Amino acid sequence: MNEKIMIVDDDTNICELLRLYLEKEDYKTVIVNDGSVAVDVFSRENPALILLDVMLPGLDGWQVCRKIRSSSDVPIIMITAKGETFDKVLGLELGADDYIVKPFDTKEVLARIKAVLRRTGSHVADTAKEVRYDKLVINLSNYELRVNGKLIDTPPKELELIYHLASNPNRVFTRDQLLDEVWGFDYYGDSRTVDVHVKRLREKLEGVSDKWQLKTVWSVGYKFETKDEA
Repeated sequence: MNEKIMIVDDDTNICELLRLYLEKEDYKTVIVNDGSVAVDVFSRENPALILLDVMLPGLDGWQVCRKIRSSSDVPIIMITAKGETFDKVLGLELGADDYIVKPFDTKEVLARIKAVLRRTGSHVADTAKEVRYDKLVINLSNYELRVNGKLIDTPPKELELIYHLASNPNRVFTRDQLLDEVWGFDYYGDSRTVDVHVKRLREKLEGVSDKWQLKTVWSVGYKFETKDEA
């Protein structure tokens, strides 16, 4: 295994606890206690995943997430002492892949880390996972989204979601189905997670073609609707 996990939290006890559990699972760890330092350390260490606390000295977790997302799609799991929906949605809006609320169970953190790494790393073994539509190419083998031939920066979970929908054109999925089939059974989020990711995808795809669209089916869920079969 030996993936490197970057832990960004100003609570040294939590950092040490996470370090012990992660290293027991054969992960490498890098610990940072200050948000202002985190971006530089990230660039230098190139971790496979970041556990990012919200309340940090220097830059807060939201600012760190935004800066890292401007140049990288590395998986980010936000850690917050707050449980309000606003904080969860804000993290997802900024590009976080998951979130967890303090106090947390270490086994839950490990489960989420493994789930995110499994999802974002699964493309290594894939060879031909690609769907094509008018002006749109979604490639899950190399995690690329191309619109009008242009490569669009897309976080792994957004790409997996649009790939799943586009691979099943005109099939309606409920939010719970998408959570189960895209995020996996070990995901602990709620249905608003799907809404946030769809919103971000629409910002990238809206108006690209009149032959397909990412459509809301009111009171049910979402579908990738194609003109020929709609």
